[in-house]
Amino acid sequence: MAEAHAARGAARSSAIRRVFLGLLVANVLVLAIKVAIGVRAGSLSVLGDALHASVDALNNVVFMMLTAFAARGPDDEHPYGHGKFEVVGALGIVIFLSVACFELLKSAVDRLVRGSGTPELTRSDILLLVVSLVANVWVAWYEARRGRALESPLLLADSAHTKGDVLITAGVIAGAMLVRAGYPVADPLVALIVVGLVARIGYQIIRSALPILVDERARSPDAIRAAAEAVSGVESAYAIRSRKSAGAVFAELTIGVAGSLAVARAHEIADAVEERLRNELNLDQVVVHIEPC
Repeated sequence: MAEAHAARGAARSSAIRRVFLGLLVANVLVLAIKVAIGVRAGSLSVLGDALHASVDALNNVVFMMLTAFAARGPDDEHPYGHGKFEVVGALGIVIFLSVACFELLKSAVDRLVRGSGTPELTRSDILLLVVSLVANVWVAWYEARRGRALESPLLLADSAHTKGDVLITAGVIAGAMLVRAGYPVADPLVALIVVGLVARIGYQIIRSALPILVDERARSPDAIRAAAEAVSGVESAYAIRSRKSAGAVFAELTIGVAGSLAVARAHEIADAVEERLRNELNLDQVVVHIEPC
């Protein structure tokens, strides 16, 4: 059972890394387009969008490495495995986002105050931004589809992040069109909106990471108790705990069995409880303690 579970985990990890590799290629192309346009035109809003795209590419690299590392099994120093390293990497991305957002915010406020440096985006620039927008729409759709197929919270979360990119790029395109229409103040204003959207995504990353870091319960104790007590021979189930790591869910409980049972029979019941919980509640590892009652 343990060997089969490890093999499934390794295959899943490899498939997720391949998805991130493909996404990395797409995101680097989008990043190159946005940086080239932002630098040439001097547009803060486009550079802000490029900043966000750079985080996407960095995410892909970090997630590929962390997915491989997090897929390692337990060892002497990490008895519950290495899954939480994915969360640590995600928090590192938030730190990078925070510093970059501050710099973009400072530049946008400075331009609003001084009223200088009007960006000059051509129709070709806007067309390329539209191309990058279409690319992000495809990336979000593909990530979500593969995330559901692989049952990967990491891919699904990154898909939601990419959907945020779509909204940001759409806002940048609207701002560029307003600048061309004679409203240069639209560029720093859109940059401020981009800062707000990127900050919101950073908050969402933190909000999704904290439950894992603080070992918030992963499954309802009542659901675990009901499933365990449905197994023949279990008199009661209590001392129930569960926690989640990136890509794995753990549960621990104690079951009461008749004191007259032989040790071998009690262990058979415990094995049946473990199997039922894995299948019904999608648990990866279950530890069942036995107490006579």
